[in-house]
Amino acid sequence: MSCCNPTKPKNNKLRRFGRYLLACILLVPGVAHLTFACKEFKAQVPDWIPMNKDLVVVLSGYAELALGAGLLALPKQRRAMGWIIGTYFLLIFPGNIAQFTERRDAFGLDTDLKRGIRLLFQPALIALALWSTDALCRRLTTQLSRPA
Repeated sequence: MSCCNPTKPKNNKLRRFGRYLLACILLVPGVAHLTFACKEFKAQVPDWIPMNKDLVVVLSGYAELALGAGLLALPKQRRAMGWIIGTYFLLIFPGNIAQFTERRDAFGLDTDLKRGIRLLFQPALIALALWSTDALCRRLTTQLSRPA
C-alpha cells in the first residue's frame, strides 16, 4: 500500500499540502458563515432540521473554524482530526442533497447540473480529510498487520 506509506518524503509533503488545503477549505467558509455569506449558507439548511436556520449557520461556522484551526494547531492529533473532519463533512452532506433536491440557489449553484456536480465534491472532501491526515491508511495498516 504505497499510498499508506507516511515515511516517503514526497508522500509527507503531499499529505501536508493536503492538510493545509483542507484547513483553508474549513477556515474560509467558517469565516463566511459568520460574515458575508450567511444568506447563502441558510439556503443550504434543509427545512426538516428542527433548529433556527441562522443558529445552524452560526454553529456550523464556528465548527468549521474550530476544525480548521485544530487541524493546524494539533499536528499530533491529525489522525483524530481527520476522522472528526470526515464525520463533519458526512453530517453536513444532507444540506447539499437538500439544496439539490429542493432546487435552492446559493453560491452560484443555480441549475440542477451545477448542484449535482457540487454533490460530487463532498465525498472528495471526506477522502481528503482521511488521506491527508493519514487516518484511514493508519487504520487499514493496523488491521492488516494484526494476527488472524
